[in-house]
Amino acid sequence: MSTDTRGSTTVDTVPWLSSAQQRDWRALVALFMTLPPALDAQLKRDAGLNSFEYHVLAALSEAPDRTLVLSSLAELAQGSLSRLSHAITRLERAGWVQRRSCADPGARRTEARLTDAGFAKLEETAPGHVREARRLVVDVLTPEQLAALGDAARAITSATLADAPEMCRKAGEC
Repeated sequence: MSTDTRGSTTVDTVPWLSSAQQRDWRALVALFMTLPPALDAQLKRDAGLNSFEYHVLAALSEAPDRTLVLSSLAELAQGSLSRLSHAITRLERAGWVQRRSCADPGARRTEARLTDAGFAKLEETAPGHVREARRLVVDVLTPEQLAALGDAARAITSATLADAPEMCRKAGEC
């Protein structure tokens, strides 16, 4: 430890970011702060859905029999069980999803099933969402930049998910 010019104690072992790293970090933070709300706004405006609800419908559409156990669905949609439960309630009210107890003997689990109306809603919504994803991300990058961004996103997601079990235990959500 050392003392700075104001008399405060500092830790010398902090691996501070270089100017270039700080520039790139701030760009990444700006991306996180602007892209999700922009995608969410398009979905709300055009389909009355938020991004999380859209991803719930999409995950169910790709599942066998359009049905998933809620814990698996929460993982695929990148949300907590609590958040998923609230979303499923909204989607049920719209007639797009049905919630039911699993048929597994001895297990108390709940699953969600995408209804035909929900599948139709997803088919109606997807083209606008894809156009917005292309406009904001895919079409502004070269194929090489998009591939690099995908690689970087997977690496970051892997690092954040490595801590997920511990974070879930602390939050009581797993």
